[in-house]
Amino acid sequence: MSVRKLQQRRGWAFTVIVALVKPVLLVLTRRRWIDGEHIPATGGCVVVVNHLSHVDPLTAAHLVYDHGRLPRYLAKSGLFRTRVLGTFLRAAGQIPVERATSSAVGAYAAAVEAVRAGECVVVYPEGTITRDPDLWPMTGKSGAARIALETGCPVVPVGQWGPQDLLAPYSHKPSLLPRTLVTMKVGRPLDLAHLADRPVTARHVAQATQQIMDAITGLVADIRGEQPPADRFDLRRHRAEQAREDGAS
Repeated sequence: MSVRKLQQRRGWAFTVIVALVKPVLLVLTRRRWIDGEHIPATGGCVVVVNHLSHVDPLTAAHLVYDHGRLPRYLAKSGLFRTRVLGTFLRAAGQIPVERATSSAVGAYAAAVEAVRAGECVVVYPEGTITRDPDLWPMTGKSGAARIALETGCPVVPVGQWGPQDLLAPYSHKPSLLPRTLVTMKVGRPLDLAHLADRPVTARHVAQATQQIMDAITGLVADIRGEQPPADRFDLRRHRAEQAREDGAS
């Protein structure tokens, strides 16, 4: 399992978070980091990860930290409204996101600025924990692709499996024993050069998003040793179908 020494200055918030969270993760999980050297040692980048559990931002942060980077997340704005937690998140350079509001544009701009400043920004392209019945990655949202096309930064796909055994999707009751094996496989940075020199249109963003989700899904399939579904679960379409069914009943 490769590791890389942190070169950045942590600051007080990360120092406290690492001191509190890392020992807990070491006790509760066994880790299998695969090809972590694909995470750039320096420079702005976007790390894209499939979303399985409320706990996996911590395990993904553990992966990134173990490979010498401080993770910057796009986090729900509600987390910042809690006095203590909000203070920690802001001091740690995390980025609040107001979903479905004009403030989301500000979060995008902040993420672009962070990447251009050389930060490692972690994005969950699905936007929420997967609703696929077998926990495969869903269709992706456009944020990661837009950041990448705007900045020209490396996009590093990560497939993960295991956090859902520590804390089941949408559950608040962890399974503490036995220790959970968390596997994260890091892919090579995606080649978006065929889109980088073109205007950032909806079509090009959709193509980049598809490429991102294909890469993540392939990594998850490698970890699981299984074949993913031919059609990726589309949460928006699923909700529309449910609404139509509810309206007809």
